[in-house]
Amino acid sequence: MIIVLKQGIDEGQKTHLKEWIEDQGISVHESEGEYCSVFGLIGDTGKMDMELIESLDIVESVKRVSDPFKSANRKFHPEDTIIQVGDLLLGKGHFQIIAGPCSVESHEQICEVAEAVKAAGATILRGGAYKPRTSPYDFQGLRSEGLDLLLGAKKETGMPIITEIMNINHLPKFEHVDIIQVGARNMQNHEMLKELGKIRKPILLKRGLANTLKELLMSAEYIMAGGNEQVILCERGIRTFETYTRNTLDLSAVPALRELTHLPIVVDPSHATGIARMVEPMALAAVAAGADGLMIEVHNNPAKALCDGAQSLTPAQFAEVAKKVRRVQEAIAY
Repeated sequence: MIIVLKQGIDEGQKTHLKEWIEDQGISVHESEGEYCSVFGLIGDTGKMDMELIESLDIVESVKRVSDPFKSANRKFHPEDTIIQVGDLLLGKGHFQIIAGPCSVESHEQICEVAEAVKAAGATILRGGAYKPRTSPYDFQGLRSEGLDLLLGAKKETGMPIITEIMNINHLPKFEHVDIIQVGARNMQNHEMLKELGKIRKPILLKRGLANTLKELLMSAEYIMAGGNEQVILCERGIRTFETYTRNTLDLSAVPALRELTHLPIVVDPSHATGIARMVEPMALAAVAAGADGLMIEVHNNPAKALCDGAQSLTPAQFAEVAKKVRRVQEAIAY
């Protein structure tokens, strides 16, 4: 249920209404918009008298929400959410580029890439320490050592970092990681999502390769229901009958999610296409579609990369993409 309050109401009346609702065992998510205040009611609201609430002087309107996701729903939170990552902001016009190698391979590799992408305009460094791989014989990442190397690159460059968590038991090791990534394979690992809801750290949630947008939002809801509202959604391509690209990048997800949710939306054209030469056009299209950020894989020697070299850009290629991204941003700003 959503209660829209009138403009200019007395704060005491608003507090009294909120307390009255909470006394009935209903949680209230309060959102302050530019033109109105909204109470999003979460819980068993079936017995609440809509007509009684609507008759109150401070209430503009009341309506029930049939969508199963509540906290992530734009109806509950009309204003776009802004996520703070260190000194950076993401969402509601604050655009960030996340870049770095698929896997952390050595101190020299991660630091060289970090310095290069930072110089080209990237603001957040990515790098895999724990790697989910389809084959058990493929490189699985350097694990704890890789995480230490990534943290070392953070210290040297000052860039905030993002890396993927594979097992919730590893969470203590992620204390100094700025954004925790939940990969496509774990999008519906609900026990993990519940635990991530207990912390107060940004979570980048990737869409599963065969999941709908509403299923993605329900996964976000698991995190937010635990109290952690710092969720970033990531479109990284879905599996279709097309085999030319690694996945099919669903750019319609960006405007669709914009209608459904207030959460920031990042697009990963690297995993979506799996082909380095296609990263640039898809990155530019994602910006034009209204994405809040990009996640791009960059390696200093893609031909010798231990993981996903075929989709990785060189630092020079990334610098060109970053320049064109800025031009597209300028073009759509008018």
